[in-house]
Amino acid sequence: MVKEIRVYIEGGGDTKNTKPLFKEGFRSFLDDLFQIARERRIKCNLIVCGRRNAAYRDFRNALADHPDAYNILLVDSEGPVTQKPWQHLRSRDNWDSLGTEDDQCHLMVQAMEAWFMADIETLSRFYGQGFQANSLPRNSNIEDIPKDRLEPSLKAATRPTQKGEYQKIKHGCELLKQIDVLTVRGASEHCDRLFQKIEEILKS
Repeated sequence: MVKEIRVYIEGGGDTKNTKPLFKEGFRSFLDDLFQIARERRIKCNLIVCGRRNAAYRDFRNALADHPDAYNILLVDSEGPVTQKPWQHLRSRDNWDSLGTEDDQCHLMVQAMEAWFMADIETLSRFYGQGFQANSLPRNSNIEDIPKDRLEPSLKAATRPTQKGEYQKIKHGCELLKQIDVLTVRGASEHCDRLFQKIEEILKS
């Protein structure tokens, strides 16, 4: 039985001030999993790593430093995904699987902001008056939205609002707390895959 799950996440910036905010957002988004973990007395740790290469480095180190934990890498795919996760990262980043299974590698396709596109209702409520939903890509398969359209379209949609244009740390962390998890899972195959795998581990 697994006693600890450690998730190494790309993002959060490079400062001590921003990483805790990012961790708080992800912890809220994954709260259903944390509740199961508490019931089963399994530790769940989120490690916000900053840049994607740092996430891979920290995951690699964790395999040696925390061999008894179930270590998971979670990074942006940075593009469309047509292969299994480790094959995708090997092709794009020349990253080795380090002897781990694909179940330990998970992707935000094509970036975290795609999850927000699944729940435009929450985006509209969060930003309020002036929010321009028409500036966002209208694609029912959010994983098909090109990465280079995600942040620019969010900024265009939010620029006229009182909160101002989208900021990854300031707004992204709060949005992670508010978006509907089931809606996102239904719109993102790879997000659902992450939840299903952790649920499987926690209930085994």
